[in-house]
Amino acid sequence: MHHHDLYAIGNALVDSEYEVSDDQLKAMGVDKRHMTLIDAPRRAELLGHLEGFATRRTGGGSAGNTVVALAQLGGMAFYACRVGADPLGAFYLQDLIDNGVASNLAAGQFAAGDTGSCLVMVTPDAERSMSTFLGATADLDHSALREEEIVRSKLYYMEGYLAASPTGLDAALRGRRIARSAGVRLATTLSDVSMIRFCRAGLEAIIGDDLDYLFCNEEEAQVWCDSQDLPAVCKQIGQLARTVCLTRGPQGCLVLEGGRQTAVAAASVRAIDSNGAGDMFAGAFMYAVTHGHSHAQAAWLANQAAAVVVSQYGNRLTREAMDGVKARFAQFVAQS
Repeated sequence: MHHHDLYAIGNALVDSEYEVSDDQLKAMGVDKRHMTLIDAPRRAELLGHLEGFATRRTGGGSAGNTVVALAQLGGMAFYACRVGADPLGAFYLQDLIDNGVASNLAAGQFAAGDTGSCLVMVTPDAERSMSTFLGATADLDHSALREEEIVRSKLYYMEGYLAASPTGLDAALRGRRIARSAGVRLATTLSDVSMIRFCRAGLEAIIGDDLDYLFCNEEEAQVWCDSQDLPAVCKQIGQLARTVCLTRGPQGCLVLEGGRQTAVAAASVRAIDSNGAGDMFAGAFMYAVTHGHSHAQAAWLANQAAAVVVSQYGNRLTREAMDGVKARFAQFVAQS
């Protein structure tokens, strides 16, 4: 009997989000639209630039955002992660608890060192640029796994960013083997073009040859396939998993499976902050498929949830906003 809809493993990060101009981004030397790993001195340098800027602090990490999205929709989730024994670590654990997400942290599994953090800089064109200090999560390893929780889950989700961490990658792959042996479906995301360019071998190991669900955006798919030709990209990327969700921003998404392609339209919104959009899409999609909905219905819900998150600042939705998304989904399913 299943206990969790989703078991995920990923980086635990506390996000601090700032609104900046393109000129300010250039002055700080931040690579626009992508995620860059930084060390403690670089983090201190950036914080010096950002002194006096208004900031919003939330729980984050790609898979962390995904499990919270699924839980807010009513799903049951478990998150394997690593935080430091510091105020940010306590903040992160409380955020998971408040959102109904179970985790290995609940047993008091805190590490030495600082909890990871991410400086998210949002420009007026709604693009987000991330500078990530991994801190304690850099040493995420198999001790965060809970085999008894993995085997009682419907889906096992591996954050693609773990391809950059030898111990994190090892943990994700150990969990993958446990999940596959127990018949648990497998899912992952390409995460960011930087992961594809610099950590492709790790991503290939996570994907393997029996992946059930893969999430990626159009730019990531193009970089993976080294092509700008959408039909060619779809044909190649579609071979990586039984179901591939290729998101295209305001153009919606394509669901690729078995050589078939289903286009699902996006909701029409004015985007102001793209931070968390892909994470939200994955969480909403996996909520729907673990609750008996078709892949086309799941993609509709995922597009709706992602549209709401990009129309506001921040990587998470309030419970009220998510309740609204869920109510619209119920109407959509009833009319389908």
